[in-house]
Amino acid sequence: MGLFGIGEFQAARVGERRLQVRDVVGEFVGQVDADEQSHRRRFAGCPLNGDGPFARFARSSLGAPIMSFAALPPVMIESDVAVVGGGIGGLTAAHELAERGIDVTVLEANERFGGKARSMPIAGASGESVSTPGASDAPLHGEHGFRFFPAFYRHVTDTMARIPDGEGTVADNLVETEATLIANVDGPPQVAETGTPETLRGWLEALRPAFAEDLPRSDVRFLLERLLYLLTSCEARREDELDDISWWEFIDAENRSQEFRDRLAYATQALVALRPQVGSARTIGTIYLQLLFGQLDPTRPTEQVLNAPTSVAWIDPWLRYLEGLGVDLRANAPVRDLEFDGRRVTAATLVDGETVVADEFVLAVPVEVAPQFVTPELARVAPELGRIERLDTAWMNGVQFYLSEDVTLTRGHQVYADSPWALTSISQRQFWRDHEYDVSGRGPDAVEGVLSVIASDWDTPGVVHGKPARQCTREEIVTDIWAQLKTHLNGTSPTLSDDLLVDWFLDPSIVERDDDSEAGDRVENRSPLLINTVGSLRNRPPADVAVPNLTLASDYVRTNSDLASMESANEAGRRAANAVLERHARRSYVPADIWDLEEPTAFEPFKREDRLRYRLGLPHPAEVTQSVRSLTRRLGGRA
Repeated sequence: MGLFGIGEFQAARVGERRLQVRDVVGEFVGQVDADEQSHRRRFAGCPLNGDGPFARFARSSLGAPIMSFAALPPVMIESDVAVVGGGIGGLTAAHELAERGIDVTVLEANERFGGKARSMPIAGASGESVSTPGASDAPLHGEHGFRFFPAFYRHVTDTMARIPDGEGTVADNLVETEATLIANVDGPPQVAETGTPETLRGWLEALRPAFAEDLPRSDVRFLLERLLYLLTSCEARREDELDDISWWEFIDAENRSQEFRDRLAYATQALVALRPQVGSARTIGTIYLQLLFGQLDPTRPTEQVLNAPTSVAWIDPWLRYLEGLGVDLRANAPVRDLEFDGRRVTAATLVDGETVVADEFVLAVPVEVAPQFVTPELARVAPELGRIERLDTAWMNGVQFYLSEDVTLTRGHQVYADSPWALTSISQRQFWRDHEYDVSGRGPDAVEGVLSVIASDWDTPGVVHGKPARQCTREEIVTDIWAQLKTHLNGTSPTLSDDLLVDWFLDPSIVERDDDSEAGDRVENRSPLLINTVGSLRNRPPADVAVPNLTLASDYVRTNSDLASMESANEAGRRAANAVLERHARRSYVPADIWDLEEPTAFEPFKREDRLRYRLGLPHPAEVTQSVRSLTRRLGGRA
């Protein structure tokens, strides 16, 4: 995927810079508000190019050339902002505002920032603090699930390209993958290249589904026709009609082959934890196309991953940069509620009783937490806030297996086509730079490799205990996932064996219950994932809601990116920042960039035609064709 705005950037001494920035900004503006009790300072966004004091300081501390993102025109704003939630959305909002000279405080409930993207140092991979003979003092890292960056991610990678790290930026820590392994229980694995095709045959292969060899030609042709339907539909039809149809119904899965249905289920559920029977055709189809276009775009890497655990490669440098901008980052600061006077939010009250007062508030907590802050009074003023609780979530959590050998599998991701728990994985050490993060120098001496796995179906019985994952203990979950991996990878030759397994780490958001629930669940998920179910678009609020000083910055916000992801959260954070800037700017300002999802321009004439048809109440031309085919098939069946 494209990396935007990358330039040479020398990292400053963050600890010294934070104090210096405040002094220089005070000199530039002419005064610094002396009221430290209210934690309000008057900042002015100052361009780093020019002859002013801020520019002189920047050149002396940061070195030259200055990155283009810093050259922002002044924004006269006499306000400060409190961001509730330090995940990707909250940190993005803080980033965009702080770069424009606004005073920001970020309140994060957890010990570590980064939300679902954060990685965490662990003493014992299975979750216990253990003392292993010969173990290194440097810890291994665990995670909620592995990160990947497809080509259509533009907001996240733009932010990464504006975070200094060493002599470059965080975006330099992205590494391109080369292939995806599709493993089957019966039959040899398939390898799908993730690089841009270089031959005519390669382009033709890229246009076909990765599982096309297993399907009747009629099914493959029909799927391509449905994708063309999407590509030639106007945006209004997509939002008003296709969001109210399931992907299962849209591709007529009931009348397709069993192989088509099986492969379709894994392709969607493994990607977004979303069953095709309930997933929005608009969302699943759009993302399917974006992934396809990413492979066909020679200007961007199809798929990238990080060269170290996420916090090491991205989040920690980001936090250092934000602190250097003067952002007050407060971990272990859970907010209990927002105080509301009937018109505006007046304060955020922490669990310990502390009150944080600000001019603007950005609510950047995940979808399962947001309704806790929506009082009846808030919902009356901004009804869109009351609809957040109607959004659905699913479970998509990961486990890391620490191995005595570096089992690479393929230089990319793995998809386990027949796994009941919709597993995907990546062998990570091959992508990690040893001089930045040496696995062999961390944790138990025996660890040489890390296989990170995500389970996206927690409702189907497993292969060992015969129970869905949610009805298993933590250890049973890990045992079943390990068994499913072995049945997929050991078909033609042994790849995984029990003697390779040194330790494991299951996402700590999966917590065992003290007592059995009515549903029989043995665990609860404290970090579920938003899913785009049929009709859910109407329940997704904009970033700028009807409360004059409240904005939203989380992946449930209505965005161009749409799918619950780092990309959508980042875009939501930008939209929240732009809303704050729009309300308070006293002169022209440069808004945070927002990108549309790109589709081939060759389809624009067809979209314009469909836009006219939609306004006239006419169906899409392909719908007429599909109706005729369905009628013919039914009549043929009666004969």
